[in-house]
Amino acid sequence: MTAKPMLKNELLGNDMLPVEIVLHPSWWHAHAGISFDEDFFYHPAKRVESERRMEAVLHERFGRYGLGADRDRDLPIIGAVHNAAGYLVSEMFGCEIRYRAEAPPDIVPANLERLDIDPEAPFRSPAFKRFERLRDTLKTRHGYVLGDIGWAGVLNLALDLRGQELFLDMADAPEQVAAEFRKIASAIERFVACVESETGSSSISVNRNVRHFRRPVRLHSECSNTMISAEDYERFVLPVDVAWSQRHRPFGIHHCGKDPHRFAASYAKVPHLDFLDVGWGGDVAQVREHLPHTFLNIRLDPVSITRQTPEEIRTTIIRLVGQSANPWLTGVCCINMDNTVTDAQVTAIFESVAELRRQFAAIS
Repeated sequence: MTAKPMLKNELLGNDMLPVEIVLHPSWWHAHAGISFDEDFFYHPAKRVESERRMEAVLHERFGRYGLGADRDRDLPIIGAVHNAAGYLVSEMFGCEIRYRAEAPPDIVPANLERLDIDPEAPFRSPAFKRFERLRDTLKTRHGYVLGDIGWAGVLNLALDLRGQELFLDMADAPEQVAAEFRKIASAIERFVACVESETGSSSISVNRNVRHFRRPVRLHSECSNTMISAEDYERFVLPVDVAWSQRHRPFGIHHCGKDPHRFAASYAKVPHLDFLDVGWGGDVAQVREHLPHTFLNIRLDPVSITRQTPEEIRTTIIRLVGQSANPWLTGVCCINMDNTVTDAQVTAIFESVAELRRQFAAIS
């Protein structure tokens, strides 16, 4: 008896069970001597030098799993694609950014008296002009640019700008908030189109697993959804996701919180949800029940993993992949492991996924 063929997303065109890691800046600072100051993000020569250095370190430690393939190349990468760092778009909207040697940039909330967005203003900002200078310098020197920059998301940005008072606004002036969200979405869409038209990618800086797909995924960061109800998501954010999923395929939602299952029925209302980041602690089986055709990217806990044995890591990955129930529509990642993680623990992630691939291949 042959196994029943499993669903695939031909638009994504991925191999079985793609897997990725992202190491926290504290790891890079401790093990590679990299400082995440302002120059790391904006000095053209340091951009290229830093990315090459990161590729070399990854190859030295984990090259047998395909990491560090670009260690011998000077690539003009405009954003830190080996980091989970969203900073530029918030700065374009007026937030202060503070840089630290061993951590990603801090966004200081603007705490505006009210949310009143001019969608054109971010593109007149000093932050965007600095980004343009970086892009243009890299293009002049290399003839092209690569990579992308984490572009936050509508609710994330609204909170950066208004602070916690936004939640009162959502109750007291919902129509106004919805209108402002549409303005934020318009500016984000323009920024992402600007980057993707130059580099061919939009969301590697949101989750590196998207680099394994045939086409660039528009991955909307919805980290803050865990702070709202499903009803508020449907009222304020779902209309944006619906529109983007109809205009930009493949389309995805980045939900790094522990409760993606709480929104699963709501996410199922997005017409074309090709990709979903399933935050650690989420009920993968419940999410799969609502989203049988969506690629579920399982996120491991970067804190717990530093306290686990390789066998415990293996057991966790096998359990979660089993709950997703389709290796062609499943990926595994662990984002922001700090400088306490060991090579053995990282290796356990790749080895466990490789073992699962062999098992699924044998029965397919």
